Amino acid sequence: MPKAEELKYTKTHEWLFIEGNTAVAGLSEHAQKEIGDVVFVELPKKGRKVEKEKPCAVVESVKSAFDIYAPVSGEITELNESLNSEPALINQSPLENGWLFKLKISNPDETDSLMDYSSYQEFIKQNVH
Repeated sequence: MPKAEELKYTKTHEWLFIEGNTAVAGLSEHAQKEIGDVVFVELPKKGRKVEKEKPCAVVESVKSAFDIYAPVSGEITELNESLNSEPALINQSPLENGWLFKLKISNPDETDSLMDYSSYQEFIKQNVH
């Protein structure tokens, strides 16, 4: 999997690794630290069409349940089935083994509004409470 610097990020702390018209999505390193130990993941169904910035999955931690928002619109093509039995992979390896799903991007222009790594780091600094 790619390095954090190669990913695109959303304001809701999802990351996206784009390869042509497909992408891998996950939860950022920052987000997994904030939510605490992940104990359950509800992934979207394969083949489901998702819309950018709309909830498409749920991550439950020891603190609470959190919606995961689609970074871009598209169709889910693959799920990280390992998370069903090992949801803690999101904490242990959010960029490698803890990815959530893969999707076929339906509107490539939507990726233009995502943040690069340095913009995301600045966003985090500005939004720390």
